[in-house]
Amino acid sequence: MSKNRHQKKKRLLRIADRKYERQLARAGKFVVGKLKMTHSGYGFVELAPADRITEKAEDIFIPIPKLNGALDGDIVKVQLLPGRREFSNDTANRGETGRIVDVIERSRVAFVGEVLPGGVVRPLNTRLPADIKLLGSRKGAQKGDLVKVRGPEMLNGEWRGTISSVIGRTGILEAELDAVMAEYDIPAPYSEEENAAAMEITPRDIDRVKLPKLFVITIDPDDAKDFDDALSITPCKEDKDLVELGVHIADVAAFIAPQTRFDSNAARRGFSCYLPGRTLPMLPPGLTAKISMQAGTPSLAHSVFLTVNKKSGEILSARREHTLVTIAHRLNYDEVQEFADKGTVPENWTPKVKKCVKDLLKLTSVMRKFRAEKEEFIELPLPEVRVRCDEKKNEIQGIESRISRPSEQLVEECMLAANSAVGAELVKKGVAGVFRIHDEPEFDKLCEFSEMAGEFGFITGDLTSRKVCNEFVRSLPDNPKREVILSLLLRSFPRAGYAAKPLLHYALGKTAYAHFTSPIRRYADLTVHQQLWNLDKKSRTRRVETMEKVAEKCTELEEMVDEASFAASDRLKLRILEEELNRGELKIYEGVIAKVITAGLQVAIEELGLYGFVPVDALPGNRRRGKFTLYGERNSSSNFKLGDYIYLRLAGIDFARGSALFVPAGR
Repeated sequence: MSKNRHQKKKRLLRIADRKYERQLARAGKFVVGKLKMTHSGYGFVELAPADRITEKAEDIFIPIPKLNGALDGDIVKVQLLPGRREFSNDTANRGETGRIVDVIERSRVAFVGEVLPGGVVRPLNTRLPADIKLLGSRKGAQKGDLVKVRGPEMLNGEWRGTISSVIGRTGILEAELDAVMAEYDIPAPYSEEENAAAMEITPRDIDRVKLPKLFVITIDPDDAKDFDDALSITPCKEDKDLVELGVHIADVAAFIAPQTRFDSNAARRGFSCYLPGRTLPMLPPGLTAKISMQAGTPSLAHSVFLTVNKKSGEILSARREHTLVTIAHRLNYDEVQEFADKGTVPENWTPKVKKCVKDLLKLTSVMRKFRAEKEEFIELPLPEVRVRCDEKKNEIQGIESRISRPSEQLVEECMLAANSAVGAELVKKGVAGVFRIHDEPEFDKLCEFSEMAGEFGFITGDLTSRKVCNEFVRSLPDNPKREVILSLLLRSFPRAGYAAKPLLHYALGKTAYAHFTSPIRRYADLTVHQQLWNLDKKSRTRRVETMEKVAEKCTELEEMVDEASFAASDRLKLRILEEELNRGELKIYEGVIAKVITAGLQVAIEELGLYGFVPVDALPGNRRRGKFTLYGERNSSSNFKLGDYIYLRLAGIDFARGSALFVPAGR
């Protein structure tokens, strides 16, 4: 063990000892909190601030035998136990341990699962009990059907549930997506009646600056359905080193006033939900199209104008105005990237478009460099591996991998700048807002990650420093291990969320950072727009207490929408693998061992963007588990260690638990 790692271990042990002393003093005390289950079956209870040992959130670890019939999301009463969790690869968090003595409030009254032989149903949500016995009428459901079930409830030591409706057959795209929506409580698409009513909305009046001569463009994905942001760049006449960057956002607050019918609908949804093969917009699609900034049509915009030093990238000042702009040209990321890489100019680009894009690429690159030096934002360049579907035909087309490129970073840099400017204005003027926040990672989690990275052969340094963290990320080799390490590092960070106070956004290195630039698809942004509308109209803005409720709800809904999207994507990836099995293909996949447990190996497969599972029974010989290694009988060459490459072939799929099973190639 290196000196640096040894010192970290000693420091972690000292922190753990101090916590242990406090925990012993609290043993036997009863606390109340919300249970969060893991896919491995154990849980953590998130306590209210008054019950925490320190100001930072500390969760109570609940071993499987101590769950006492509680389910994911339940509000529970916990008795704290003496003792301390030892370092363990299966239970990454360490701290207090407890046992659940009472379920105060159930989080769910229904779930979605697949009917299996023997009169049982297996939930899609792997945080729920594995197999639940069915009672009462089957409603015509057969093996392989996806069903909605009332429950689960514990009866005579056995989980039971009753089918309330049949959703459809597994393997049918429409039914799979319906099941995911039902499980994660994603609202159904707007009805034709709702869409027609929304189209009747006329915009509210406000003083606007008309900018018919301003050259404005949009840059979006080729398949974008809504256009809520646009850009302009003009030189400053007073100083040749300065430019004015315009970030123009669709003025959604002109159409959606607080506490109106479609404001309430948007608040209930929280976000547009993008499932593979199904788009569920936060606002009615007809209204979204009406609000969107379409090329050649004057558009109502809420604009942030930033004065930027084009040599240094520093933003010197900002102002905000309600405007009327006309989009001169619609561009997509691919053509902008082609221009950035090769200088290729599409036939429909005018000289003005070319100059605008060239200037924006150059300016945002300098802005990004300035921000990196000043704020030391953490960049984890992980690709997005998504399933492509034909939404009209309900057909799966394949898997594609995307990583952020300079064309996407151009737009991202402009949006970050506008969000920061708006957040700063809210604070300066004392207007309650909804701020994007991200807590610092816990020290012990970073230490755990450093230990795992060491098993991969990498020395992290002190990751509590953003500078060191970025140096570590940049030092990683360009191979499949890089993505696994970046994914593990991301997991050691807390989720970002929303708050009514301008707190730290750790990854960005910012405070007073608001979400403003996507009001068509995020309710937090729409709320900020509504607050600014009232401010500009000299009307009463909503209070901090109201914003706290909005922020809490947006945080909750974002996690739900994300989980639904991941669940749908993973299930469709399994369908693609099922077709491979049915065709009898013997494709070999390269994987990296990302986790070692007694039952087997969790392996990251870069090509598929998913984790496969290799059961220990599929490995040759008898196995003895260490913290990061499954040891073989004879020598190190038969060991399976965290970070090792392993070549696999697909052996089977467990759709009910959302798992792809692999065996080593050659077996």
